[in-house]
Amino acid sequence: MLTSLIDRRTFLTGLAAGGVLALAGFPSFAMTQAEARSLIDNVMADVHEIINSGRAEAQTLRDFEGLFNRYGDIRVIAQSALGPPARSASAAQMSAFTEAFRGYMARKYGRQFRRFTGARAEVTGARQVQSHWEVISTMTMRGEAPFEVRWHVSDRSGQHKFFNLIIEGVNLLAAERQEIGAMLERRGGNIDRLIQDLRSAG
Repeated sequence: MLTSLIDRRTFLTGLAAGGVLALAGFPSFAMTQAEARSLIDNVMADVHEIINSGRAEAQTLRDFEGLFNRYGDIRVIAQSALGPPARSASAAQMSAFTEAFRGYMARKYGRQFRRFTGARAEVTGARQVQSHWEVISTMTMRGEAPFEVRWHVSDRSGQHKFFNLIIEGVNLLAAERQEIGAMLERRGGNIDRLIQDLRSAG
């Protein structure tokens, strides 16, 4: 039971692509409830297509990196994953970190996704939280009871994107920020070393 719970959390963490917080204070813009729901419908449909495609691992990982880039607010997620050090990083460092982080997450979690062939997902509702939308979905793995996933989405970037998700009350974006923080600490706070290592990690 514990192993399966960890596996489901790993699966869903990958979709968030790392970071922390629900990032309150987003401008509200004009995103509607229907648009928020549609975004997550599209994410889940694309995930289902990738994990059931039968493609080789290398192509699957490229597909997941494309998915993160298409649907995730990668700039915000990467900045959140890096945490306070992002404030002192140069623009060039943040650009390099964001690119390396996206590839790292695709490799790290793309390999996990292949275990979940046949998983089913359904959007069951959406509500406005402060100035972003929380889209509620139910995931069903084979041989498992359904469980709830809450996606945080906004159009802060000018496009409809997700930037966090919550599974069974666990903020998985925050968990990824802790992971990146530990990696940076092991490198003496050197962001350039972290970037270099992320390019081959995962």
